Amino acid sequence: MEPEDVAEFAMGLPGATEGEPGPGMTLYKVGGKIFAVLTEATTSRSHQVTLKCDPDLALHLREQYPAVGPSFYGRLRHWNTVLLDGTVPADELGEMIEHSWECVVAGLPHTVRERLRSLHQGRT
Repeated sequence: MEPEDVAEFAMGLPGATEGEPGPGMTLYKVGGKIFAVLTEATTSRSHQVTLKCDPDLALHLREQYPAVGPSFYGRLRHWNTVLLDGTVPADELGEMIEHSWECVVAGLPHTVRERLRSLHQGRT
């Protein structure tokens, strides 16, 4: 998945908003909470996306894909950083983005959470 594909996928999720806190970084939020951080490539690494994740699943994904590792953002056990180097299949990365969105939505107030989940079910 290319960075543009990640952005499009993230913005396609219900309630998603996009913001740029600084050069080279784009935040994707739902309910005012971050679910994805897209960071531009540098001379030493590929583009990358940081995603919230269930801690047990995070460990599994890190074992399964060399491009998935712990994040420098937030609590490490709840966040993975995925290098967009083409080694993680697009459908798997899409599931990771969706899982991150779901993790954040689960922590939102009940009425907001139910509305977003209803909108999400309507799109699948």
